[in-house]
Amino acid sequence: MIEQPKPSALSEQVQHMMEWLASYGRDEGGGVTRLLYDPAWCSAQQALASKMEEIGLTARYDDVGNLFGRMDGRDPQAKVVLTGSHVDTVIGGGKYDGAYGIIAALIAAEHLLTQYGPPLKPIEVVSLCEEEGSRFPLTYWGSGNITGTKERAAVAAVRDHHGVPFEEAMREAGFGLGQHPQPLRSDLDCFIELHIEQGQVLEREGQSIGVVSHIVGQRRYEITVYGESNHAGTTPMRWRHDAMFTAAEMIAALMHRAKGDPDGLVATVGRMEVKPNVGNVIAREVTFSLDVRHSSDEKIGNFCDEAFREFEVIAAEHGTSIVYRKWMDEASVGMDLKLQQAASEVLAREGISYRTMTSGAGHDSQVFGTFCPTALLFVPSRGGISHSPAEFTEKEDLERGVKLLIDLLYRLAY
Repeated sequence: MIEQPKPSALSEQVQHMMEWLASYGRDEGGGVTRLLYDPAWCSAQQALASKMEEIGLTARYDDVGNLFGRMDGRDPQAKVVLTGSHVDTVIGGGKYDGAYGIIAALIAAEHLLTQYGPPLKPIEVVSLCEEEGSRFPLTYWGSGNITGTKERAAVAAVRDHHGVPFEEAMREAGFGLGQHPQPLRSDLDCFIELHIEQGQVLEREGQSIGVVSHIVGQRRYEITVYGESNHAGTTPMRWRHDAMFTAAEMIAALMHRAKGDPDGLVATVGRMEVKPNVGNVIAREVTFSLDVRHSSDEKIGNFCDEAFREFEVIAAEHGTSIVYRKWMDEASVGMDLKLQQAASEVLAREGISYRTMTSGAGHDSQVFGTFCPTALLFVPSRGGISHSPAEFTEKEDLERGVKLLIDLLYRLAY
């Protein structure tokens, strides 16, 4: 049995490092905002690179800004055991999402290197540059470049909400210039991601760890309704071509359809833009987001097809038109059975409660899951709250996750 760090010391280390990383991008509301290539993101990656070197890892970036801390292996032919998560956040997010997986990986790597020296297989801790899609309308830029599912051509015309081109932001952060190695990898043995659940299942069922079997598929759209602006006081209701009224009916119909689904499909409209966005003018244009998720890709497709047919009917009734832009379509992905079994064996041996479960949130693991053997492991989230400053995980659960990761990395790399 491998030696584990003392519980009190480990607890203190995890909490200290979580607060340390959260200081990069902490906002006035107590949340954390680190958006791809922004100053807080750059500072966080630089601080993590220094921390990697400090604990004995060799730090390097790739050309899109993924950061790696490498522990060389004794077998020069062995492939890399990769572990970590994403450093970016949503706007005003919590301090655990993504960050916990990076901090846990750093602590695990430091412990293993200190106690056992170099591994047989190389271990790399990764701070993935982007997962959330919070600044630019794309997701998994970090893992997608490592696995070859994303490429530079895909961002040529992409801009953030302030009109900043993606490539300009990347260059200003020091990436995309050919100064670092290209991101595509062919040397990965497996990927292990430790993450907060971002849901209530583990807490409600009194389980300590979630071993993920599948990550749901998801689609995201940007939907624009075009109507006609006119005077709010002089245009009779029956003669209006109101983009806002149309969008409101569409969203209501969508929510009723999703709530009536018996198989757990979820649909969310979380963002809306209105033009001209003036209180006494009928809206001529409304754009809203749509996020649909389920473990069955066929189910997602059928739901969207049916919803969009209903949207067309609603638009026709209002004398408006509608345009759809699908900017994300991620299939449901299964995690590696052998890695699930290895995690379950560790947990059973240690008498730690766990359950096998599906992830309703998207993670970098779903990108890696089609590229190399991948495991996604959850610790509980209090109240299921995430993407919020109220995001919280008990210190005992944080400790258990780190100890599990230490044990798994030892089994896989030593």
